[in-house]
Amino acid sequence: MAGSLLLGATGCGKDGDKDGLPKDYKVVGGTGLCGGDAVSADAAKALKLISGSSRFEASAKEYTVAQTAANIAEGFLDQGDLCRVFTPIGTPHFQLRITWKLEVGAPTGTPAPKFTVLKMGERTDAAADKAYVFFACRSDKLPDPPGVTHIFIGVERWGMPKPPEADIKVLKNAYATVAHSFSLAMAKKLQCEKNGGLPAKPVLIPA
Repeated sequence: MAGSLLLGATGCGKDGDKDGLPKDYKVVGGTGLCGGDAVSADAAKALKLISGSSRFEASAKEYTVAQTAANIAEGFLDQGDLCRVFTPIGTPHFQLRITWKLEVGAPTGTPAPKFTVLKMGERTDAAADKAYVFFACRSDKLPDPPGVTHIFIGVERWGMPKPPEADIKVLKNAYATVAHSFSLAMAKKLQCEKNGGLPAKPVLIPA
């Protein structure tokens, strides 16, 4: 599965233009990714810091927060890809994978040393190349309304050739900001009580 219209293009055929790209190939800003309601203005700035770009391949129509929320509500799956983010063809390659999963309960244990635990949701773990948000959702839209559904949202960079060179704390905050944005968007789509306990803005204070 991929959250981009395509991963690459070669040559020029009848379905492409003179640059060899499909006619429906589009490039968008950060806030236009993954359905247009997943990336906040703050998260778009964080994406630019992480990727070095403010422009990205447009996401495929099926990879949206709305579609994933519908899948969760209908009980079709218990994990999967929410979206993937790619820089445009012809620019330095960058790929970010956003995943979701239903958990049996609140997170336990201690994360690896590279993670900083933040005060968002049930727990947020942030590293220099990924961040995970766990939150609890009580909603009439879910298959088991009387109970609480525990949801995990992960944001992770793929294909890093070497350790990040930027300030580690700044990168951790950037990944946490992106993960918070997707998580809050999901909580709103699912109509979670009190937005699943997630703040309106990312809280980057260590727990």
